[in-house]
Amino acid sequence: MTQEKVTLNTDKWIDNYADYMFNYAVVRVNDSDLAKDLVQDTFFAGLKSAKNFQGRSTERTWLVSILKRKIIDHYRRINSNKGKAEVRMNFYNDGENEGNWIEERVPQSWDNASEKKIETEELRSQIEVCIDNLPEKYAMVFRMKTIQEFETEEICKELDITASNLWVIIHRARTQLRKCMEDNWFNN
Repeated sequence: MTQEKVTLNTDKWIDNYADYMFNYAVVRVNDSDLAKDLVQDTFFAGLKSAKNFQGRSTERTWLVSILKRKIIDHYRRINSNKGKAEVRMNFYNDGENEGNWIEERVPQSWDNASEKKIETEELRSQIEVCIDNLPEKYAMVFRMKTIQEFETEEICKELDITASNLWVIIHRARTQLRKCMEDNWFNN
């Protein structure tokens, strides 16, 4: 049984998919110029890898999967040094396949779980740094209440504080943590 070669209708991409892809991108990046660039990069990547299209999905689904990767790469570049290094890394160095991976070339055993795990570990690490920078009593109360999930009464008895004092400490700890995270994670 021979497999029929699937061809893409690249001449119709802009007419058929540009508006949909622009709207998809602009909702995710909240910047129309950047969204236009991402769509343009997607079309270019699609043209470069058109010979790899196997027809397992529609053209639009295939192009959107490339666009998703472009959006993820954009956020990696702007949000973390580790991400910046990953985005620029060439995974193939052998002529025909040279270049960065795109959605349809990523090994099937890899999924977003790896990316989520890295992001979760980076976030957890930054939260720990911020908690460690709290005054000692704030950090202790915050950990006991929000991480270890001790009851209010247990914490008050253990630390010999009142319930209202505990909630003032929790509020102040959260305020300082929010500031720390904004300065060191979200605005990085």
